[in-house]
Amino acid sequence: MVRQNAYQLQKSRKLRFVAAALLIALVIVGQFGGTVKAQSEITLTLAGFAVPREAYAEIIPLFQAYWEQKTGQKVIFNESYIASGAQSRAIVGGFEADIAALSISSDITRIVDAGLITTDWTDNTYKGIVTDSVVVLAVRKDNPKNIQDWADIAKEGVEVITPDPATSGGAQWNLLGAYGAAKRGNVEGIEKGDEGALAFLAPLIKNVSVFDKDGRESFLTFERGIGDVAITYENEAYSGQAAGTELEIIRPKSTILIENPIAVVDVYTEKHGTTEVAKAFVEFLYTPEAQTVFAQKGFRPLLEEVAKDAAFEGKFPEITDLFTIEEFGGWGKVRKELFGDEGAITKLIAEVKGQQ
Repeated sequence: MVRQNAYQLQKSRKLRFVAAALLIALVIVGQFGGTVKAQSEITLTLAGFAVPREAYAEIIPLFQAYWEQKTGQKVIFNESYIASGAQSRAIVGGFEADIAALSISSDITRIVDAGLITTDWTDNTYKGIVTDSVVVLAVRKDNPKNIQDWADIAKEGVEVITPDPATSGGAQWNLLGAYGAAKRGNVEGIEKGDEGALAFLAPLIKNVSVFDKDGRESFLTFERGIGDVAITYENEAYSGQAAGTELEIIRPKSTILIENPIAVVDVYTEKHGTTEVAKAFVEFLYTPEAQTVFAQKGFRPLLEEVAKDAAFEGKFPEITDLFTIEEFGGWGKVRKELFGDEGAITKLIAEVKGQQ
């Protein structure tokens, strides 16, 4: 009887062991199945400034198809588009974007300074710049105000549209286009140098009727019929024409080259396990396929082979005097001396608007 009880006890223990092993095996299978599912699908969060939204809408499906064919992995994109400065501050404040595609390099620098970008985001052939454009003037059909260059938009009675430089990187590019042309002595009637440039900006700023929060909202204001002229990106003006807005593009003889940066936000991609696919997406943006889409949307292509494509012949005419941000010592200096809280342009805007 004792032996029988011992045998039954041993048998019971074996059954419990087998049951436990089966349970563990089921858990492992469940976990493994979950891992396979997670690896077969991954999510990227793209935080961009407002202007290139339509370009990314076409580029993202191209990358998704490329990546799935290469790896078998599906990529889902969460996209956010707001003013560049606001986007940069949101990422620093905890918005866990994997990729930051912003308007100006200083907005990327803010993320670097917060310790969220830990690798050298400028370490490629294009120094981290993914799209180029130039600052232009968009006017109504037949140019009723006869606007030909910067000097004309500072004249009394001309209503100007441009976004708010306190929130919009595009606005800072716009005002630098005007300021830089005057500083270089290329605005009629304006003395060359910083003082002359600020003196020129005063009546121009006085003519601004609406300071929208970002470049896209600003141009939509112009498309709704407000204003005589919009200071804007060349690509934004092309976008307006494609949407059916009757406008003409005036390219000042002296203007600034717009260079828009992109970077992987390393701390967040490491947290999300998305570093590899995030880097692959950024690299994809420099392919002929992606740069062609950017060019179709009015951005000046970075690749010579795309720029020479017959489809874009005459679309991006040469600017007589095209200068860069280095004219002002780089974005670090510009942000502090011109657009910071005590910056010369910031104070000028407050002074001019305070008098109205």
